[in-house]
Amino acid sequence: MKTLRNEKGFTLIELVMVIVILGIMAAVAIPQFTNLSNEANQAATNGVAGAMGSAMATNFAARTANNALGAAVDNCDDAETLLLGGAMAGYTVTAGAIAPGATATCTVTKDGTAPAVTATFMGVGIN
Repeated sequence: MKTLRNEKGFTLIELVMVIVILGIMAAVAIPQFTNLSNEANQAATNGVAGAMGSAMATNFAARTANNALGAAVDNCDDAETLLLGGAMAGYTVTAGAIAPGATATCTVTKDGTAPAVTATFMGVGIN
């Protein structure tokens, strides 16, 4: 008479199916994580551009109210000097002339990113 053994564990097919499912999940998830990094870089660059645009507007208002306050601005890269704490490390502002009393679209770029991450802000010129 044959006795049946009580064997416990997973079959080879069950293990292969788990590995296949994990592989599919990884193939779907990994591109999403790299995309999150790009979105984070863009959001940070947008924040820097917003801070520079705000600094330009605040400087324009201060200089208009009292010529002794604020700083003269005739170029987009002057925005870096208007920020409290100085220029932002890791970002470059593309130089572009701004006439006094006029506005210009200025570009800030996050250094060392591929693809390049840029954002724009409005620069306001004043003597």
